Amino acid sequence: MLLSAGVLAQSVDDTPNRNGKTNNPLIGAWKLVSLEEPSTDGQVHEADCTGMFVFTHDGKASVQVMYRNGQSGSAYAHAGYEASYGSYRIDNSSTFTFHIDGALVRTLIGKDLKRAYEISANRLTVKSTDPNEHWKVIWERH
Repeated sequence: MLLSAGVLAQSVDDTPNRNGKTNNPLIGAWKLVSLEEPSTDGQVHEADCTGMFVFTHDGKASVQVMYRNGQSGSAYAHAGYEASYGSYRIDNSSTFTFHIDGALVRTLIGKDLKRAYEISANRLTVKSTDPNEHWKVIWERH
């Protein structure tokens, strides 16, 4: 996915601020709490899965999701497993772009996946910015 011309992408900022914390709220390991996705009938349901999303100080990211029943209709998973890694950049206070360097689903390699995010307390909610994708994932800082 391409970034819109009006959005200025910024590099990952892990410089400590006055409080000794970094300005990058994504850094850390996040454990999957829930994943909502549409089923074949178009109804949104909560998938039975587990996973982790990791963001590093130097702009690297990795995500893994395992569907417990071994099946998924997700374009990001193969045989009930999603795994990808690469780099990320924060676009603004509500979106980041995940560049896929490697993935179990090889058609994702080389793509830029723009994601909307929101952080509330220790929870990270991530959604696709693609209007054709109707999933939502909630992660908890681990």
